[in-house]
Amino acid sequence: MVGTMVNVGAILGGGLVGVLIGARLPDKMRSTVMHGLGLVCLLIGLQMAMKTNNILIVLGALMLGAMLGEALRIDDAFHRAGLFLQSALARGGSGLFAEGFVTASLVFCVGPMAILGSIQDGLNGDYRLLAIKSMLDGFASIAFAASLGWGVLLSAVPILLYQGAVTLFAHFLASILTDPLIAEMTATGGLIIVGISLRLLEIKELRLASFLPALVVAPLIVVLIPWVKGWLER
Repeated sequence: MVGTMVNVGAILGGGLVGVLIGARLPDKMRSTVMHGLGLVCLLIGLQMAMKTNNILIVLGALMLGAMLGEALRIDDAFHRAGLFLQSALARGGSGLFAEGFVTASLVFCVGPMAILGSIQDGLNGDYRLLAIKSMLDGFASIAFAASLGWGVLLSAVPILLYQGAVTLFAHFLASILTDPLIAEMTATGGLIIVGISLRLLEIKELRLASFLPALVVAPLIVVLIPWVKGWLER
C-alpha cells in the first residue's frame, strides 16, 4: 500500500499549502481559482467520457446508478459526513468545509488511475502509476483547498479506504477488470467529473455522490450484454 500512502501524503501536503495560500487570497481571486478548476474538471471529464465504446452503456449505468444511489441516499450520507467532520474539527468554520470534502473526494476517487494504480501496487508493488496520480492530486488539492478550505484534507480518508481496499483485493480484481470494463467505468466516471465542473462553475448544483453506483453498474452491463445477446439468439 505504499502508493496509496504516498497519495494520501500528497493530498494532505497539497491541501495544507492550499489552505495557507487561500487564507491570503481575496474572495474574488478564490472564486476565479475555483472557476478555473471547474474548467479543468470539465476538460478531464470530457476526455474520460470519450473513452466509451458504447454510449448506451454509460447512459444505462448513470440512470440505474442514480436510482440506486438515491435509494441508498449516498449523497446525503456524504454531506452528513462532511458536516459532522466540520462540526467536530472546524467549529465556527466556513460552510465550504463539507463542500470541499465531498468535491475533492469525488475528484480524487473517480478515475482509472486510482483503480489501475492500486491493482499494480497490490500485485507486484509497482506504485509508479499511483506516484503520478499523487503528483496530480497534490497540485489539485492546493487549488481546491485554496478555494474550499480544510475539508479538502479530509478527502484523504476515502482515498485511503478506497485505494487501500483495491490494493488488498488486487489479485481478485485484476482477473475480472478487463479493458472493456475499465473503459466504460472510465467514461461513466468522466461524466461524473463533468458534473463536478458544473458545480464548481456555479452552473448547476447536482447530487453527484448519488451517481457513484454507476461505476459498478457500468462494468456489470458490459458483462451482461453478451449473455443477453446469446439468450436472444436462441
